[in-house]
Amino acid sequence: MTNPRTVDPAPADLDGDLASLRGDCARMTPRWSAPADVSARPVPLTLIHGVRVPPAYARLLDAMSDYGD
Repeated sequence: MTNPRTVDPAPADLDGDLASLRGDCARMTPRWSAPADVSARPVPLTLIHGVRVPPAYARLLDAMSDYGD
């Protein structure tokens, strides 16, 4: 199977700023599609059972200053 490229990919800018990130997102926007019908309904409380986090992930989040401090 071939993958014809229609546009060249943008070079990765790992040290970019917010303006660079916004530009990358703007270039990707035409490839995203929104659902035709969005119907937001409340979720019944009987379907919500809580969140379970594996201990390794909990330790990881606890060690991150944004979440644990």
